[in-house]
Amino acid sequence: MSPARIVSLVPSLTEAVALSAPGALAGATDWCTHPAGLDVVRVGGTKNPEVERIVALAPDLVIANEEENREPDLEALRAAGIDVLVTEVRTLPAAFRELDRVLTACGITARPRWLDEAEAAWAAVPEPAERPAAVVPIWRRPWMVLGRDTFAGDLLTRLGVDHLYAGHPERYPRVPADVLRAAEPDLVVLPDEPYRFTADDGPEAFPGLPCALVDGRHLTWYGPSLTEAPAALARALRAARR
Repeated sequence: MSPARIVSLVPSLTEAVALSAPGALAGATDWCTHPAGLDVVRVGGTKNPEVERIVALAPDLVIANEEENREPDLEALRAAGIDVLVTEVRTLPAAFRELDRVLTACGITARPRWLDEAEAAWAAVPEPAERPAAVVPIWRRPWMVLGRDTFAGDLLTRLGVDHLYAGHPERYPRVPADVLRAAEPDLVVLPDEPYRFTADDGPEAFPGLPCALVDGRHLTWYGPSLTEAPAALARALRAARR
C-alpha cells in the first residue's frame, strides 16, 4: 500500500507522519512546527481549521485528536465525504497504540525506527529514588493545571513526579495561584505550551518553590519527540531541585 494523501490537525501527528512518510502530508495546521521547514498547505489552527481549504486538498484521510480538535469541525469534514481518524491519547501506552494506528491508516507499512527508539527510551526509565509532589500549570489568567487522566500527567508519573491534582474530577481544573501555593507542592512544573511559561513569566507566582521550566513538546507531544523526552524532562526536573 502506498502512503495516503494526509491532512493533519495535530502537531505531534504531523511530525510523526512527515518523518515516517515524506511527501504524504498535503496539509497541516499553523501550529505544526515540526519537522522544521515542513512545506505543506496550512489549514488554520487546531481549534479553527479552514474546512473548505481542507476539502479542496482532497485528502484520503484527516488525522485529528479528541482533545485538540473540535467535533463540529470534524463533523463538517465527514459531511463533505472525507475520512477522519480521531485519536485519544491519555497515557504513554495509548500514545504508542495510537501512533501505530495512525501510521497504518496513512499507508505506512514499515514501522519507523523512531517509534522503536521511543518505546525503548521510556522502557529504560529507572525507578525513581524519590517522588516529589508537584503542581503543573498549563495556563494562567486564569490559572489552570493538569488534573486527572492526562498524557502529560502520565509522563510525569513515570518520571517520579506525582502531580497533586491527579485525582481532581476535571482534567484541567482552574485553580487560583494562592490555592496552588497553599497545597505546598515540592515542585512546580512549567511547560512552554500551551501557555508559554518562561523564567520571567510563571516562577514569580511561586516564591520559594523550585520551578522546572520544561519543553512543552517533550511533555505533551506524542511522536518522534518521545525518543528524547524522558532524558530531557528528567534533566529539567533535576535541575530545578538542586
